[in-house]
Amino acid sequence: MRNPFLAGAAVVLTAAALAACGSSADGNGPEAAGAQRPAASGPSAPGPSATTSTPPETTGTPTAPATEEPGPAGPSAPGAAAQGPKTPAGEITPATGTFTEKQKKYLEDRVPQGMDPAAVLQTGQETCDKLRYLVKADRDTAVGAIATGEIKDAPAAVAGLCPQHQDLVDEAAYAYPDGTHTGKALRPGVYRSASPTLDCSWQIEGADGKELASGTSDTGESRKITIPKSARTFTSTGCYAWLPEGAKG
Repeated sequence: MRNPFLAGAAVVLTAAALAACGSSADGNGPEAAGAQRPAASGPSAPGPSATTSTPPETTGTPTAPATEEPGPAGPSAPGAAAQGPKTPAGEITPATGTFTEKQKKYLEDRVPQGMDPAAVLQTGQETCDKLRYLVKADRDTAVGAIATGEIKDAPAAVAGLCPQHQDLVDEAAYAYPDGTHTGKALRPGVYRSASPTLDCSWQIEGADGKELASGTSDTGESRKITIPKSARTFTSTGCYAWLPEGAKG
């Protein structure tokens, strides 16, 4: 089940992408490096689901105005985990113009041979654009999207292209997405749910499967739980992600 806020965000992102086609880019995008950004539809905004379900496509021309939301999306480029030979750092150049030093650093060991490096750069910039939009609307949702992996390669994009969002990545490292977490993955502390659905439930178990705490929520509002030191298993369903209260939970 997708969160209504994130479903709406997907529409806004798509509308902004279409409306911004042909417009000039800011200094952080591929155009600033002399590369043209292809006018094509890109990835939608993240939603509160631990699965890889594909959100429904929108039809027609959205009427939302183009504001500061992410610009036009382009063809998908492989992330840092893409396999195969990479273009040597000294050979990474755009079709026209030059890349900034920050952009060159981000592109190192990320551009498969034969691929336009501007497309890889654009993918990273789109990640930054999504975070910029989401953090303005709801910061917890932005952190949750990183924790669940719905905004892919966020740590690399943030480190290389938008370091102002490093605090989101740092907090996401201590969050729990929906699923079952056991052993050393458990960290005692107080956590709050980020963008939970109307069917959010959780359970905390200790040694020998003894239930220590459990609960459900059908309001869509954030809830707080405490994971004790005695916890051995934490399971969450429909809550999207649990974020730590404090820097490290």
